Amino acid sequence: MAKVYLDTNYFIDAVERKIKQNLFLLLGDHFIYTSTLSYHIFFYTSKIKVPNEKVKGIREETQIVDFTKEVLEKALSGPTQDLEDNIHLHSAAEAECDYFLTLDKKLLSMKFFGKTRIISNL
Repeated sequence: MAKVYLDTNYFIDAVERKIKQNLFLLLGDHFIYTSTLSYHIFFYTSKIKVPNEKVKGIREETQIVDFTKEVLEKALSGPTQDLEDNIHLHSAAEAECDYFLTLDKKLLSMKFFGKTRIISNL
């Protein structure tokens, strides 16, 4: 079983755009990680109020990587010019994830961040 980190775009797709069943079935044997930042962005952009049963169900299926001072300090140094992307990359590294799932073409072009392989699907 692998540790798989979901970038915010992948996380929102899994929750909102009805790929949840397919994605979570596909990743069922793996440990799924995301950042607290993904939840914040999802609630803010989708104007979701709490409590929310759909998100509660997703929360039970994912491991959360805390957004710590250390992650922020590393993210402020790179590797990209996009702070949010850096936070996610360093969060995946912090959790020692094997894969980083994203739809972001700039991140996909990196191929790896440390030991974490950056891909668009498993």
